[in-house]
Amino acid sequence: MYVSTKRYGHEAGYSICYRQYKADSHCRLLHGYSLAFEFEFQSPTLDVRNWVCDFGGFRTLKEFLEDYFDHTLLVAHDDPMRMEQEQIDSPWGLAKVRIIHKTGCEGISEFLFWYINEVWLRENGYPGNVFCRKVRVFETPSNSAWYESTPEEWPLEREALEEAYR
Repeated sequence: MYVSTKRYGHEAGYSICYRQYKADSHCRLLHGYSLAFEFEFQSPTLDVRNWVCDFGGFRTLKEFLEDYFDHTLLVAHDDPMRMEQEQIDSPWGLAKVRIIHKTGCEGISEFLFWYINEVWLRENGYPGNVFCRKVRVFETPSNSAWYESTPEEWPLEREALEEAYR
């Protein structure tokens, strides 16, 4: 199995704000991070250039990351204060609000895993044998979480996530 990795470090400036509304600690308050992302792709074969992925072709992934994680306020879809947080985007225009299923590194990595395997690979012309096997999200250099799966397990996991991410 061939594996390639793409990383967008903290220096890329993906600055987000969110809260873990179910937490009993200070994490229930709005707080921010400069996130970093790491993606692992696998394929049993290489393409005609002897690559798993074309690192030069990640522009659309970078654009997606910028849209969701560059100076944004992430709000969990079930946050009881969702409406109030959305209002600072519209009509006030004070934040770029993005609604996601789960906040935190675990939830963000799950969302990105789904997006890459269900949308991005197909839209960017990758054959069916290329699979993103792991997405790791770093809040800080020492704190991270990831979501990973195998091509065999993913169809069952995807079915469970499908409603949340469509």
